[in-house]
Amino acid sequence: MTANADLLARRAAAVPRGVSTAAPIFAARAENAELWDVEGRRFIDFAAGIAVLNTGHRHPRVMAAVAGQLGLYTHTAFQVAAYEPYVALAERLNVLAPIEGPAKTILFTTGAEAVENAVKIARAATGRSAVIAFTGGFHGRTMLTMAMTGKALPYKHRFGPMPGEVFHAPFPIAHYGVSVEDSLRVLEFIFRADVEASRVAAITLEPVQGEGGFHPAPPEFMRALRELCDRHGILLIVDEVQAGFARTGRMFGVQHSGVKPDLITVAKALAGGFPLSGVVGRAEVMDAAEPGGLGGTYAGSPVACAAALAVLDVIEEENLLARAEALGQRTRERLAALASRNDLAPIAGVRGLGSMVAFDLVTARGGREPDAASARRVTAKALDGGLILLSCGVHGETIRLLYPLTIPDPQLDEGLDLLEHALRLD
Repeated sequence: MTANADLLARRAAAVPRGVSTAAPIFAARAENAELWDVEGRRFIDFAAGIAVLNTGHRHPRVMAAVAGQLGLYTHTAFQVAAYEPYVALAERLNVLAPIEGPAKTILFTTGAEAVENAVKIARAATGRSAVIAFTGGFHGRTMLTMAMTGKALPYKHRFGPMPGEVFHAPFPIAHYGVSVEDSLRVLEFIFRADVEASRVAAITLEPVQGEGGFHPAPPEFMRALRELCDRHGILLIVDEVQAGFARTGRMFGVQHSGVKPDLITVAKALAGGFPLSGVVGRAEVMDAAEPGGLGGTYAGSPVACAAALAVLDVIEEENLLARAEALGQRTRERLAALASRNDLAPIAGVRGLGSMVAFDLVTARGGREPDAASARRVTAKALDGGLILLSCGVHGETIRLLYPLTIPDPQLDEGLDLLEHALRLD
């Protein structure tokens, strides 16, 4: 039997330390919300590949679609010989996305690639160059998306200098002392002190911050940004890479606010575990780039497109929007009960839209002082018990729950029992 320890040693010798792995295990197989490591241990998966597997590991519909595509062709490069699955997926996304008027979609491979190209499209459409993002936001690890990401450690450490004309405003989070009014006031300061509004191509944000701690953008903030963008001719880009495709109980997280952005970036859960991302936007904006200015060798892989079409079918046919709401409600109620107990590590800030659920580890019951060390202990103890958990947050104090939306109720309860055990003070 191959051991995790042996593979960890091989990993250390062969793979640079710059790519980290949250759990010191190696996967052997997985099914829906369960994963088995190379030593045969079973885990309940509350990470889902960082919100990629909303439809679970190896959903039968997705596997069948992939097998069918593999029997035809695996790659042509869309820029060389186009193929119907790309066009069919673009048509589906154009209808689903909350975009005002006719929409168009271009496909890529990674979330960062989608965000970079959304900025390129915004610059081409506006003739402007500056971009405004928000503290705590995560947009990727390429040079531009790293600059846009609102967290220095570990994402920017020793990688400077950053690309120019990227500015940050504080994201409104009440318990960090930042109100909607504070954020809007700083945006006006940026326009006066750093870059005039007439030079800003786009304002970019996540409708629910992912790495930043699962904090939803207040609806009034989203509406104010829409008005501000309209007033100054700025495009509003919503990064749905982690929040999209039923995770929040809506197809897109921004739909909770009623705001329609100009451009939406998508990835992660779109293709059920296969690399695929995209930008969906207003047709006249999307057409601003010249032919040849956008694309990529593997962008819009036909295998991934087939998977994505099946994912969209599963979301609709298995009613995963309602399922995300029901699972999230069940989870938040359980967490609220855990927060009231004195025999568990103190937690606070239980929150979430749909099944994008999180809570914070804090130093004292009833307080809000973050406790990142406690979060690390809880994730490690959970793994020992058979539950895969991820932390996040501005200070690393947040535990995020990203179970597949197809998880059976008994397995959800089993995972929450394991979480309770990991929170015990012993």
